[in-house]
Amino acid sequence: MKTKPKHNEISGFLETEIAAGRYKDGDRLPSEVQLVQKFGVSRPTVARALRDLEDKGLIDRRAGSGTYVSSHHNRTAATRILGLLVPGLATTEIFQIICGEIASLARVNDYGLLWGGSTNPRVDTDASLKHAEEICKQFIERKVSGVFFAPAELQPGQEEANTRLAESLREAGIPAVLLDRDLLNFPERSDFDLVGIDNMAGGYLVAQHLIKLGCRRIFFVARPLSAATVNARIAGVREAFVRHRLEPDPGWVRNGDPADLKFVRSLVAGRQADAFICANDDTAAVLLRSLESQGVHVPKDVRVVGFDDVKYATLVSVPLTTIHQPCRDIAIIAFQTMMKRLAEPLLPIQSITLTPRLVVRESCGAYLPRPKP
Repeated sequence: MKTKPKHNEISGFLETEIAAGRYKDGDRLPSEVQLVQKFGVSRPTVARALRDLEDKGLIDRRAGSGTYVSSHHNRTAATRILGLLVPGLATTEIFQIICGEIASLARVNDYGLLWGGSTNPRVDTDASLKHAEEICKQFIERKVSGVFFAPAELQPGQEEANTRLAESLREAGIPAVLLDRDLLNFPERSDFDLVGIDNMAGGYLVAQHLIKLGCRRIFFVARPLSAATVNARIAGVREAFVRHRLEPDPGWVRNGDPADLKFVRSLVAGRQADAFICANDDTAAVLLRSLESQGVHVPKDVRVVGFDDVKYATLVSVPLTTIHQPCRDIAIIAFQTMMKRLAEPLLPIQSITLTPRLVVRESCGAYLPRPKP
């Protein structure tokens, strides 16, 4: 990836700050000396960056006074700004990686990027959705070029709220590219571009792995109001049952809080399951801890697998077998999809799914003797 010239980096930074409203019409910008210190460059480099902004009509340079945001500047110069709308960003590791990569791609391609999402892991659900709506309004007011949107999950009324946010962007003429998940529950599909992993194939892959290890009583564990992707993963597991001519337990899909010991005891009562497929690694990690507190050993007593391959999948007491999410590839393709949508607004809506990959670790008990049929 080629390095962006320093003067472009400085002008891009200031342009984003102006577009974000941090510097309003008539506000004074940092001095040349301050910018030299901030970016570690020469004064001529800073002067070149300011000249570029002056040529765009964004700033006025007043001899002996300083540099100011032009009161009559052309706001169309601020349209090379993209937005990230990711409610609950701080609680989902895959989005932190995806958004970081999108930020890098935006810089290299001379786009500013406005981040929007909950940064407090303990923010209440209503506040998180309200915060997302406020950020969406700001994006519309600032007339951003496009928005990368990861629909909210684990929140009451999420489907209606997610649809309302996406439709607000559409009505404002701002294209949205969905990250990882759709607005609607699988197998329904909205009419927005979507980039993510093939979740049904991932569910099939992990279930088939457990079946080959001899597991026959496989349960799926998810939190209530999980993302639309989870239903696709469940569908993949169900397909594996059909392919291997297995009849699942009538209650094999269990929705509950893996930290709730009453719920966990219901999962292990009577040794109903010999394996748990969890909706994601976070659910699996919490379930591992709860099982340990109940004297249930993984993988000796029951096998547990996750989905996402986040960093802590290798740090829990029993390293997790999981499905790898190619986060950087998702970011690259999502950015390319946005560029195509901006260049050709009438292109057909795209669903781009990346191939999942199984990562085998200790929690699936691959090294244990195969149970007898």
